[in-house]
Amino acid sequence: MKVILLEELRGKGGEGDVVDVARGFANNYLLPQGIAVLATKGNLKQLEQRRKNIAKREEVRIADAEKLKAVLEGDRFVIKAKVGEEGILFGSVTPQMIVDAVKAEKEVEVDRRRIDVRQAIKTVGEHSVEVSLYRDIKATVQLLVVDEAAPAEEAVEEAAPAEAEEAAVEETAEEAAEEAAAEE
Repeated sequence: MKVILLEELRGKGGEGDVVDVARGFANNYLLPQGIAVLATKGNLKQLEQRRKNIAKREEVRIADAEKLKAVLEGDRFVIKAKVGEEGILFGSVTPQMIVDAVKAEKEVEVDRRRIDVRQAIKTVGEHSVEVSLYRDIKATVQLLVVDEAAPAEEAVEEAAPAEAEEAAVEETAEEAAEEAAAEE
């Protein structure tokens, strides 16, 4: 059954796209929820008239997603959780916890359903998470999971020496590469 999407439908398309979906999906979900309308001749004619407005809204959405990506990309957010012995969490870090940390630190809203935690985060330390902002625009954020009983400054300071070590190793590797190039 062909329908015209009135808003973005993850995995199917964006606003104004004509897509083919199962009849039951259209009749039981898309049409009653107002997410789509049937692709009749009249609706297709209206769609052609609305294309310019849809394109403008699409540009705005893409620009907003790019701005949000610039704000989030590469940032590190601290998440406090209950930790047992050997740095294992009681439970795991949930997408809602990540949303709360981003909102507290950057004061921006991120939809929890768009956070891709590939594997459950169940240990203390640094983890990488991908946030899908809009269609193909994704931001990668770093999470620092710490014990909620320990002061946050202490946990961040413990992580800082590890970063400094990594930077020193990278500098040493760069210097060695420059020396090798100079010798040639």
